[in-house]
Amino acid sequence: MKKYLCALICVLGLTLSCKDDKKAVDGGSQMEQVMAIHDEVMPKMSTLGKLVGELKTKVDTTEMGLKYEASMRDLQAAHTAMMDWMKGFGDRFNSDEILNGKELTEQKQKWLDEEEVKVKALKEQINSSIQNAQELLGKE
Repeated sequence: MKKYLCALICVLGLTLSCKDDKKAVDGGSQMEQVMAIHDEVMPKMSTLGKLVGELKTKVDTTEMGLKYEASMRDLQAAHTAMMDWMKGFGDRFNSDEILNGKELTEQKQKWLDEEEVKVKALKEQINSSIQNAQELLGKE
């Protein structure tokens, strides 16, 4: 499973560098826009991990400790959501469709519409969990 996720991350990571030369005048295709959102939030995975580590040391049975624990769980859920989204996306689309703009079937276009909604929600989940943790830790 880890090998599969690493391979998927590498493929998706290459997407940004491969697509820079292919940007359309209108701001890119829907696939490019979905991948741009992924590429925007993927680097935040390390921030999620760091914040989880900081919060973990503060978790206890006090009211504040429970707030730290809740924030830590939100960060972990955001991380899991990103991994699940990438796996699901990789199961639905092949590298030609992702990297080379291969035309999508009608079914795959519907899936891309769904994935666009999902990745936007994922972005919000990641950003809000980071913001909440940083506020809780007094880092803003």
